[in-house]
Amino acid sequence: MTGLPFAMRLAGYGVRAPATRVRGREVAGRVEAVGANVTRFACGDEVFGVGEGCFAEYARASQNKLAPRPAALTVEQAAATTVSALTALQAVRDRGHVEPGQLVIGASGGVGTFAVQIAKVFGAEVTGVCSTSKVDLVQALGADHVLDYTRTDITGSGITGGAQRYDVILDIGGNRSLAQLRRGLGARGTLVMVGGEGGGRWLGIGRQLQALALSPFLAQQLRSVLCSENAADLRVLADLIECGAVTPAIDRTYPLSETPAAIAHMAGGNARGKVVVTV
Repeated sequence: MTGLPFAMRLAGYGVRAPATRVRGREVAGRVEAVGANVTRFACGDEVFGVGEGCFAEYARASQNKLAPRPAALTVEQAAATTVSALTALQAVRDRGHVEPGQLVIGASGGVGTFAVQIAKVFGAEVTGVCSTSKVDLVQALGADHVLDYTRTDITGSGITGGAQRYDVILDIGGNRSLAQLRRGLGARGTLVMVGGEGGGRWLGIGRQLQALALSPFLAQQLRSVLCSENAADLRVLADLIECGAVTPAIDRTYPLSETPAAIAHMAGGNARGKVVVTV
């Protein structure tokens, strides 16, 4: 959203200005019109998923990136259960192949709040890492253990500063070096990185490139995840929500006219879960 790192501008985001002038990609609402080739949805259907220009009264989306909205979810909750939840599901299930011990760094953010719950669904013993003000939230999400990084040395001799090692580390925080993260892994553990921090203003994916170069020579698996936006996984998430295994954590909502304030709140790192813009 800020045009950083600069390399992302060359990947279709716009070199001198945003290619998509209206921001927002996570959406939930009612279908108002359909294209000629749309077969999965009809006008009046309640849906959620991934679209374009969603900070608006009307947005467009591909039928391949939408799913029926679960009856158990409000529109606001459904809007919060799209890109972040998809990323968490794919990180835990497809990249982490979760085992009985997992550490989620950044457990109180958009992806992290879903990752904690989904990891529990897959049978993991979950340790969440967050700041003091968010410990109660991560506990409420079902984490077995919570580390407050403002009070616990999680970058010393290992992630916990002690002897604990994890089968899987899901790093959403993005500000720890590979060496620090690897010290928290078991000998054959898996690190999954979400996000592209560590490469500066120009490249932005320094840690991912380093992991890609190192991983073939290590017993540990160093991986990153790029969200696949698809209807099949949205339906998986809908099933998890319908059975009560996953619940979106919403920090607060803002009316459409206050979208800049919503973005500023999220960017400030204060959000406890998702921030939603309502129309």
